[in-house]
Amino acid sequence: MTNQNLYQIGLTMINGIGDILGRQLLQTLGSAEAIFTETPKALEKIPGIGKMLAAEIKRADVLKRAEKELAFVEKNKINCFFLTDDNYPPRLRECEDAPLLFYFKGDTNLNAKRVVSIVGTRKATDYGKTLSGKFISQLSALIPDILIVSGLAYGIDIISHRHALDNRLPTVAVLAHGLDRIYPSSHRSTAIEMLENGGLITDFPSGTGPDKPNFIKRNRIIAGLADATVVIESADKGGSLVTADIAFSYGRDVFAFPGRISDPQSQGCNRLILTNKAALITSADDFIEAMCWNIHPKGKTYPLQISLPFMENENKMKIINFIKENDGIHINQLTAELNIPVNQLSIFLFELELEGFIKVIPGGMYRLA
Repeated sequence: MTNQNLYQIGLTMINGIGDILGRQLLQTLGSAEAIFTETPKALEKIPGIGKMLAAEIKRADVLKRAEKELAFVEKNKINCFFLTDDNYPPRLRECEDAPLLFYFKGDTNLNAKRVVSIVGTRKATDYGKTLSGKFISQLSALIPDILIVSGLAYGIDIISHRHALDNRLPTVAVLAHGLDRIYPSSHRSTAIEMLENGGLITDFPSGTGPDKPNFIKRNRIIAGLADATVVIESADKGGSLVTADIAFSYGRDVFAFPGRISDPQSQGCNRLILTNKAALITSADDFIEAMCWNIHPKGKTYPLQISLPFMENENKMKIINFIKENDGIHINQLTAELNIPVNQLSIFLFELELEGFIKVIPGGMYRLA
């Protein structure tokens, strides 16, 4: 750990400076250290700061509390991920309200090629428990290195972590408290096991208890770390629906397993599907198909082969080749990468679709047919 870590932790401990304003300060001054060494008058002139927040930044106890936390982190061999670090997960950094800093204890790659968050009700029924087991078992057979993210809570969360561990998949829990405790305590043994193949994440310092607002706040990390969020089972209200809403707001894929309309613990999933916030899935195959991951049952991707001897249009060939290499791509990315005006690109895509070479999938994405 370095002095930079001290200032980075300190930035998260300034009263009134949250993740969004903290990011703006970093963009203005360049580093966490610069924020603390800047003069009060200069700080006051920064939009959104003013005299009161400038005074909070200069409070002596801020860095003292940071020193205490840094000592805890070093003693317990905890990793700190700061927003500007190269190893900060890019998926999470894309989110406007991503944590300035989070703590991680464990052994896994948080930037795995494929990451899925699995959430659901704390009052899981036999239906939900069975779904969770089958879904994760199927995922492990198809994608043996996929990272499973959840929240270590009762119900679907802990069931998903357990199934992931049983299937030798790495799994990470996002906590609503500091790393000096585990809540609920009955899940301690699972949390310890996860340190060997996965880990524990929190943006709360030690000494922070599992207060109710913290669970809502931590849900943004569950949603932001993953390519997609899957809701296994949920009542009409609950934290899993908050996570799904956050993932949806980030532009991430959201999926839900349907249930009988008479089952209270399926009302939330059914509502997500009905309002088009989540796509309906019934298996890992459905999920993988929708994500355009095209995984071979043995964990290898299918080699894509295509022969277009008749295609003389150079732009069409460029489009085909790019989609071949980037299966499941949005038109906006295509036009940026290929430097083809969107109005012309739309025509090419339409013709290729009619000719049977590509197809449109949910989300305005394109893949080879």
